[in-house]
Amino acid sequence: MSANSTFNREAPLSRGRGAGLPAGQAGGEVFTASSPGRLDVMGGFADYSGSLVLQMPISNDTTVSIKLRNDFICRLISHLPDGKQETTFDYRILEHSNYQTAHQALTKDSKKSWIAYVIGCAFTLEQAKRIDFKGADFSIQSNIPLGKGVSSSAALEVATMKALAAAFGISFSRTELPTLAQRVENQIVGAPCGLMDQLTSYFGKSGYLLPITCQPDILHQPISIPNEIQFIGIDSGVRHAVSGSSYTDVRCAAFMGYSIIAKHLGLSAKDIIHARESGDRKSLPYQGYLSNISPEEFERSFKKILPEKIRGKDFISQNQNTIDPATRVKEDNDYAVFNCTAHPIYENARVVKFMEAIRSINKNGNDHKQLQTLGELIHESHTGYSNCGLGSERTDEIVEIAKEYSTHGIFGAKITGGGSGGAVCLLAVGDEGIQSAKKIHRMMEERYRTELSLFVTGSPV
Repeated sequence: MSANSTFNREAPLSRGRGAGLPAGQAGGEVFTASSPGRLDVMGGFADYSGSLVLQMPISNDTTVSIKLRNDFICRLISHLPDGKQETTFDYRILEHSNYQTAHQALTKDSKKSWIAYVIGCAFTLEQAKRIDFKGADFSIQSNIPLGKGVSSSAALEVATMKALAAAFGISFSRTELPTLAQRVENQIVGAPCGLMDQLTSYFGKSGYLLPITCQPDILHQPISIPNEIQFIGIDSGVRHAVSGSSYTDVRCAAFMGYSIIAKHLGLSAKDIIHARESGDRKSLPYQGYLSNISPEEFERSFKKILPEKIRGKDFISQNQNTIDPATRVKEDNDYAVFNCTAHPIYENARVVKFMEAIRSINKNGNDHKQLQTLGELIHESHTGYSNCGLGSERTDEIVEIAKEYSTHGIFGAKITGGGSGGAVCLLAVGDEGIQSAKKIHRMMEERYRTELSLFVTGSPV
């Protein structure tokens, strides 16, 4: 699947009546769509720096049903793993709004800010596709636990977009729908996520790795998972959010590092600001992506010019700004520029090697040496998270326990997605590896006396 392919993936969509929704003011037709969460196998938060990433959809999904109204009232009923929520919102509040004011209106009440993911989709489609939205009844059913690093938010956004598209007869080209879903999260919700979550929720295929070069949305041919290999996610019990300050600071630091490199190569502060405001990166060094720098070139040309840390106000005085519109350099923050800049450069190289090893196993059969290579790359990726400040004690604990099962079918383990908690991805081989993953999962539940999710990417384990 190349970047030039034409995409128009609307399934699964359905039409029906009822679905337990309250009576609306216009018609009775219900439009329904579902989308899965995802497990980050490799690449993780390097997506915003243009890295190649390898993602898989999980069996957990979110279903959104919509019945249109004509009185501008939005009624939302949400059945999620952590309980039921119900609220209403008068869409007329968003009249004459832009993305900034819509963000403020939809997130000002922290107890109801979850509606931004849903109503934000309607607002974004109104802006981008000119739909005539006059309110709706939304029913949300999901078995994707929140804050576990498996993209519950992307699944909700993509499912909502697909249901609204069915209701209004909208078609999308290529990666337009997931790109608009990301806009909801970035500009309406206020979380500076990359695009890989929405792309995987929309295009992911069960049992296949989805390779994405995040520049910003180059999809490659899905890769079948070799026989005997399973990628399994274990919930750490620590809630993760990409809107949290750690993720935001790490992302900002990476773009600060890019600015320093670009300035070293002759780019002016004016050029940086233009790229930030226009979104046009074509004329920038490395097209604006750190991951286009090879590790060898980084070590040869740029390693020495990057500060280990820098105060926000010092960076601003020297460089003014970054090219990233989703983050803002804060004067009083200290940023770990070196590690956050280096990580996506080395991670991209790791993901390329990982993909080559998977393809080799597919071609030549399971090879212990290649499996060891996969495990080493996974562990290096996990270390990269910690170096950037996105690790957590609980995920480190799971990874260390997994290493004890290295002779029992577990070849590697790493924290996933945006880090700082969430889920750990295990590379399990054969039935022995699957049973070992289950043992680790049970061990963590017993140790912390809590129920933890086990995420499956292919056939049930």
